[in-house]
Amino acid sequence: MIKTEVSADSWARDPKTGRRMEPKEQPGYYPGYSTLGQKAYWDATTRQVIEDRVYNVPPIRFFTEEEVLTITAVCDCILPQDDRIADRKIPIVPFIDERLFKNETDGYRFADMPSDRDAYRLGIRAIDETARAIHGLPFVDLDPLKQDFIMKSLHDGKKLGAHAIWEKMSIQRFWYLLVSDSVGVYYAHPWAWDEIGYGGPAYPRGYTRLEGGEPEPWEVDEQPYEWEAPSNSISDTYEPGSDAGNVSGQGATH
Repeated sequence: MIKTEVSADSWARDPKTGRRMEPKEQPGYYPGYSTLGQKAYWDATTRQVIEDRVYNVPPIRFFTEEEVLTITAVCDCILPQDDRIADRKIPIVPFIDERLFKNETDGYRFADMPSDRDAYRLGIRAIDETARAIHGLPFVDLDPLKQDFIMKSLHDGKKLGAHAIWEKMSIQRFWYLLVSDSVGVYYAHPWAWDEIGYGGPAYPRGYTRLEGGEPEPWEVDEQPYEWEAPSNSISDTYEPGSDAGNVSGQGATH
């Protein structure tokens, strides 16, 4: 029951009519812009690395089939892609899986955390155990509001279940590990660059308009639209002091 299509409460709204906008091949404020359209201006190595993000998505080799279902639902909560058509959703889990399969790290870990591999296995289990303890269902079978509630408990550092697992590692640091990995994968993808109007690698062409915020000749002007959080989400609710943010900066990753 992983969310794959836009709900009736789609976030994006047309600024002129106020109506909900249907999923797009290219969402964001820069319609018609394509970072990959500029690949002829990149060096061969850069072009290959970026094209691999689109055309060579790695196979799942670390997560089990059951873990894939849960972590996919988790990533959908952290970075929903309801504004994208199915064929243009950016794959997040395969690249997290690849990092874990290769056991790639930043070269350090915190004393209150196991290895990233163990942290993911434990964390996924903890999320599912919490869902079953509260609702009697696995996390993937919960409706979006209930999934959001459990995700928010990780953000807030509240241990609603799976206490034995959270005794083994920091719930806050696991939350930041999830977010940093998900966001890192998403914004390493050229489709995400299209969404934010990022001009792509500056080398070897370079940038020419360094002042005034003007777009480069190959970029497009911003065309913003309105956003409104759907009713089946609590992720936009601000509670002063609720951020268990004792972990921040580089130390907030892994």
